[in-house]
Amino acid sequence: MEGSSYTDESAVGCFLSVKTTLGDEFEGQVVTYDRPSNILGAKQGPRRNIRLLKANYIKEFSFLGHGDDPLDLKKCYIDLHSLQAREELALRQAEAEAERIGVGVTSEAQMIFDALSKTLPVRWDKTVIVVMNEVRVSSPYVSDSVYGGTPAANDRVKKVLEFERKRLQSRPGQS
Repeated sequence: MEGSSYTDESAVGCFLSVKTTLGDEFEGQVVTYDRPSNILGAKQGPRRNIRLLKANYIKEFSFLGHGDDPLDLKKCYIDLHSLQAREELALRQAEAEAERIGVGVTSEAQMIFDALSKTLPVRWDKTVIVVMNEVRVSSPYVSDSVYGGTPAANDRVKKVLEFERKRLQSRPGQS
């Protein structure tokens, strides 16, 4: 784009077929071009996804035609309710993921937690792993440190814990 005779403004609205140096191919409508950063913004697909691409990574492109200004404010519609719902969902997911990370625990404890979470409902209570909201596993996270809950639940957690510890120890690089 740098060496072309077009101005930055005349590129906006153009439909291009682009091949990148990384092997990606896509078609889109140019919505912006920033000369200082050499970044091209293209609108792709019916959902109007915006793809930002450093122009240096464009291997070749074909001009497919020219359309209306893609950022015409008279035609733009932003569904704020949809955006807010997506934001709330992303925040809830991030919070749920953050709750799964133990604070002040060893990487081994985190690996045990992650392994247990594949088969049983677990959560952290400071440095204690709480399984099925009744059985607790404290440091050093071995069978002898399992307590609480019904005898059946306690035995189940011990069995899964022993299996997961053996599995983690058999991994290369684990002690």
